[in-house]
Amino acid sequence: MGHQSSETNDAALQSARDAVESLFRTDRASQSFGIEVMDAAPGHVRVAMTVRPDMVNGFHICHGGIIFAFADSAFAFACNSYGEPMVAAGASIEFLAPAHSGERLTANASVVSRTERHGLYDVVVTNSSDAVLAHFRGRCSRLRKSQQGI
Repeated sequence: MGHQSSETNDAALQSARDAVESLFRTDRASQSFGIEVMDAAPGHVRVAMTVRPDMVNGFHICHGGIIFAFADSAFAFACNSYGEPMVAAGASIEFLAPAHSGERLTANASVVSRTERHGLYDVVVTNSSDAVLAHFRGRCSRLRKSQQGI
């Protein structure tokens, strides 16, 4: 009937988790923010992070660049969950509410559109009360072999 078998779905899910774990292992920036990968599937990733005191700005709220980097990490893991090396080609963010020191944040990244060479992903950043703090949209391009250096 055109449905994939559960073995195929399980293999795709495990492949996505392996790809994200492999990227996370060498992603020192995400690790330095205390980002944790909570879940991964092809084109979808959920990460979490707690806002530390050294992440707040002069207004005692989480620095926008930290929120951007957090969302960008979720985006990177999601667009690389297919096992093909992808890098950001552009991104934008809309800040809707502040985050404070001690707050636990979650970023859910989801594929909007994907081709062999490009992708578009949305990331929603929320706090533990499920209040939406930011909307991020990232565009990625496939990394050429000459650029990989990995």
